[in-house]
Amino acid sequence: MTRILGISGSLRAGSYNTALLHAARDLAGEGVELEIATLHGIPLYDGDAESAGGIPVAVEALKAQIRAADGLLLSTPEYNNGIPGVFKNAIDWLSRPASGIAEVFGGRPVALIGASAGGFGTVLSQAAWLPVLHTLGADHWSGSKLLVSRAGQAFAEGALVDEKFRQQLAAFVHAFAADIAAKV
Repeated sequence: MTRILGISGSLRAGSYNTALLHAARDLAGEGVELEIATLHGIPLYDGDAESAGGIPVAVEALKAQIRAADGLLLSTPEYNNGIPGVFKNAIDWLSRPASGIAEVFGGRPVALIGASAGGFGTVLSQAAWLPVLHTLGADHWSGSKLLVSRAGQAFAEGALVDEKFRQQLAAFVHAFAADIAAKV
């Protein structure tokens, strides 16, 4: 069984990126377990708060989920041509203390997907993730791309209904899981 943890970079209840992860879970197929994690409850990173109180419970819980997974699937919105602040903030917390970065991210397979209302999908956000993943020592999987553009037309009532994107997503998840399985 290949265990993938999906994390959406949006806190919105009606997030296209969270819906994209739900579709990925539904399309994952046999031999792949895709669990979806949330960023809710992670406070803004503050070094003074870390020194005074340590790592917040929500961050420790997410770290445990990441450690238990064979790979990560990050579903990233694109805000102002980049990574959403809430997503980057979570990564900043997850990389604390710095001595534990390798345990959480080091060599861990990570793939990027994303959905946006615009015509270019999340191409700039996904590109902005590359130096972050490199710095964390993650193993960025670049075997395929998935950029859902014009998400308002691809989703209906919280579900991915565009058949072309559903097929692309299924192929993406299967290929990512196969790559992970080959390394384990």
